[in-house]
Amino acid sequence: MEKLVEDSNLWDDPDIAKKTLQQKDNVSKKLSRLLNLENNFIDYKELYELSKGDSDPESLTEIEKQFRIILKDSISFKIEALFSGDADSNNCFLEIHPGAGGTESHDWAEMLLRMYLRFADLRDFKAEILDEHKGDEVGIKSVTVKISALNAYGFLKNESGVHRLVRISPFNSNGKRMTSFASVWVYPEIDKEIKIEIADKDLRIDTYRASGAGGQHVNKTDSAIRITHLPTNIVVQCQNSRSQHKNREEAFKMLKSRLYELELRKKHENEQKQNSTKTEIGWGNQIRSYILQPYQLVKDLRSNYETSNVQAVLDGDIDEVINSVIVIN
Repeated sequence: MEKLVEDSNLWDDPDIAKKTLQQKDNVSKKLSRLLNLENNFIDYKELYELSKGDSDPESLTEIEKQFRIILKDSISFKIEALFSGDADSNNCFLEIHPGAGGTESHDWAEMLLRMYLRFADLRDFKAEILDEHKGDEVGIKSVTVKISALNAYGFLKNESGVHRLVRISPFNSNGKRMTSFASVWVYPEIDKEIKIEIADKDLRIDTYRASGAGGQHVNKTDSAIRITHLPTNIVVQCQNSRSQHKNREEAFKMLKSRLYELELRKKHENEQKQNSTKTEIGWGNQIRSYILQPYQLVKDLRSNYETSNVQAVLDGDIDEVINSVIVIN
């Protein structure tokens, strides 16, 4: 890769040059990560041998803590090696829509939003809310988040589906146990290598005034963009920028990504029909339960992964449940 980058003829085609530089950067990061894991393991293995002979319990406790971190990083690195899809390395868009149930489901949708934002923060992924519609009382009616990081789509693509919450309702004066549903949909941001043709006659583009928190944050111009793809009835919208041009550009990216994801899903469904031994996991099917009452449990219904540490999951610690699904796919 370094020899390719040093070739003076590389920049004859800027697009190929940029792609080559990105590939080199990705490979360099992987190699650096692998060497760091190896060196850390060797260093702490030597420290363990020395501390074991000195009967130093404090040092041994710290070394054990570091070994756990190395193990977690190693598992994560191994999981990433399983990403083989064309768009697995790409950024992604994540949409959340509450199910029927008004206040309850709106609140649950916002809890899921917080979970994914915390997940992104813990992994140093960049998360940007592109479009958000608040609930009438609490929570959200819908939200679209762009998550930018290497392998963002690979990590999150299996989160698409219906998420179920069981809890004692904070909005019910009788303290009844309630069940709420919300749908999550993840699709990749496509790059220039993937060509998606969209005819102007297939589009309806509307502008509207962006909603805001009030005061100086209210957007006083009709800069929010809504694009409807008429043949598929796919609707995307963006209002995070005060610039209509920027919102329009981001909305078109989302639309192309949605259309690409639609083709990927059709291909996946055809493959599943040909292989009846696989369990169908499609949009609209319940994939995970989060139970707060009468006991504490998060269970993924595809991998059968379970944990009683529900609060940690809702706080964004979802690596293990995500990995459990990646492995079986």
